[in-house]
Amino acid sequence: MSSKTRPEPPAQAVARDAHWAAKMARLRARQLPEHTLQLCDDPAVKKRLDQAKLELARLRMADAEAGREPGEETRTAEATLEEAQVAFDAVTVSLTFKALPRPVLDGLIREHPPTEEQGEDGDAWNPETFPASLVAASHIERDEAGRAVEGMCREEAQDLLDSWSAAESNALFSAAWQAQQLSRASTVDVGKG
Repeated sequence: MSSKTRPEPPAQAVARDAHWAAKMARLRARQLPEHTLQLCDDPAVKKRLDQAKLELARLRMADAEAGREPGEETRTAEATLEEAQVAFDAVTVSLTFKALPRPVLDGLIREHPPTEEQGEDGDAWNPETFPASLVAASHIERDEAGRAVEGMCREEAQDLLDSWSAAESNALFSAAWQAQQLSRASTVDVGKG
């Protein structure tokens, strides 16, 4: 069965659930999860944002504990946080990674099998070739209208992985891998008693 051909819903299910087709359409239309890596090279801007978040959280907690509406100090902290966020966004590079459909991810892993030695070490894929391929395959950019467009190519991903420090390189791969691990489900009911 090709991925373009959708199976017909079982007749019994349609009979039991008059909304079966609508339910399946909603399930098929769900967007794949995304994960964003934010890279800020200005520690002072990052520190200012973190401090503004902590201060606002402290003031909101104090307001809540006192049972009062947010006061002037809290409103000032909100404005400070907003300014710090704008400054952070201005100097931050964001890379967004989107989950790949399971068959695509499985195929990508199969394209990069571990060497015999790597397999003996317990690797599920080749750690020399798989990370750049995953980063490239899952990275997306957005155009002015917010639509996903093609992101970096494998060579660009490999260049970043090779030229960055080990911690930053690991963060880049981890962000791409994390997108593959995110679940869109908010609750899961595994059975009825």
